Amino acid sequence: MVRKLKLLLINPFSKSKQSKLYDTSSISPPLGLGVIAGLTPSNWDIELIDENFDRFEYKEVDLVGITALTSAAYRAYEIADIFRKKGIRVILGGIHVSMVPDEAELYADAIVIGEAERVWLKVLEDFQNNCLKNRYIGELNDLKGSIHPRRDLFHKDYSYANVQTSRGCPMSCDFCSVHTFNGSKYRQRPVKEVLDEIETIEGDRLFFIDDNLIGYSKQSAQRAVELFKGMVDRGIQKDWYCQASLNIAFNDEVLKHAAESGCRMILIGIESEKVDQLQETNKKMNLGIGINHYEKAFQNIHKHGISVLGALVFGLDTDSLEDIRNRTKFAIESGIDAMQATIVTPLPGTNLFKRLEEEDRLLYTNFPKDWERYHFHEVSHMPKKMTPQELSDAMKECWTTLWNEKTVYRKMLKTFKQTKSAKAATWAFISNAERHSVAFSNNKLALNIKNILKGIG
Repeated sequence: MVRKLKLLLINPFSKSKQSKLYDTSSISPPLGLGVIAGLTPSNWDIELIDENFDRFEYKEVDLVGITALTSAAYRAYEIADIFRKKGIRVILGGIHVSMVPDEAELYADAIVIGEAERVWLKVLEDFQNNCLKNRYIGELNDLKGSIHPRRDLFHKDYSYANVQTSRGCPMSCDFCSVHTFNGSKYRQRPVKEVLDEIETIEGDRLFFIDDNLIGYSKQSAQRAVELFKGMVDRGIQKDWYCQASLNIAFNDEVLKHAAESGCRMILIGIESEKVDQLQETNKKMNLGIGINHYEKAFQNIHKHGISVLGALVFGLDTDSLEDIRNRTKFAIESGIDAMQATIVTPLPGTNLFKRLEEEDRLLYTNFPKDWERYHFHEVSHMPKKMTPQELSDAMKECWTTLWNEKTVYRKMLKTFKQTKSAKAATWAFISNAERHSVAFSNNKLALNIKNILKGIG
């Protein structure tokens, strides 16, 4: 009998986050590694070490594959070094590797740049023939016939299963690298194939990880409606949330069918309540709709029984300390139900990083070690209207104000009143209490609502 080869896939976790109160159950499972596993032929045995839950330990295997976001890149390189010193080949891939290939190449036997679907089998073939190339470049993939990820490899304690129905973004927001990695063309999977995949998922909570589930045209919005109707027609009973642009708020047909199919919350990139800051970030969609229509947008979503997870950024060049306080107040007083508040962070591959690097305004440049500091909760650049310490202190005050227990409970009651949905209110409450527990001295509030989620579903 021919011995099966052993492939070890690793999802590293940034050491800089380990001292903070991150609830890893609310983080999305490593879908990219699941897809890699799904692509791998049956003559390989596959194991996944996920540092969100698992303690890393060295294993004797034939090949190692690692992917990482920027904040975990240094940890990925550390792990790669352990295996390479033992003579085990390591493949690195993912968005960070794709944005800084010259750096990543120093820490791997081969790297995959871009989407891996078209090149992974070639990587394995070259490995088995002992002729690995330094770089493999994955072209943008036609999503028809996409491989289902190996969800059996994911840790059982993740709160949500994630599903991707599209890739690519025609927008070019200043702080985002999605259009660089996945292209500017909006590519969609056939609805039937998405529904077939959802039916294989055992859990009852989903996160559609598309950057914009409804897309950017009437055709793509109708495709979303077809997807939601299909979930109902097939009797798929799952609660879910997604990411979408602000224009979803003004499409009642989409919202109606989204709610009927189980939508409880929508993450929308609000970024700021000021025009000049939307201009700075090149947030064209929000500028087109207009900040005066924010509350109307939130009300339209609420009337369908869906809550709003509003993403806000702080520390923009046009931000003053007063702006940060005002944005904090806006988040609390507006119709936003769950609040995501992050420090604007220059990630490699973004226009923001390029500009700040050219202006010599990056505070930490001892790469790759300093990538650990690029995780959205630390000031990593020199602001224009305040010192880094002033911004850091202002953000600590902001987070404490946003996510103290009194505010979080008030938000939940307000959401319930506006949506008339216990599930929507609970999902928003969980997002405030669980996903942003960095603001709390302990995780008690987050842990207390676990039972609420189980009770409501």
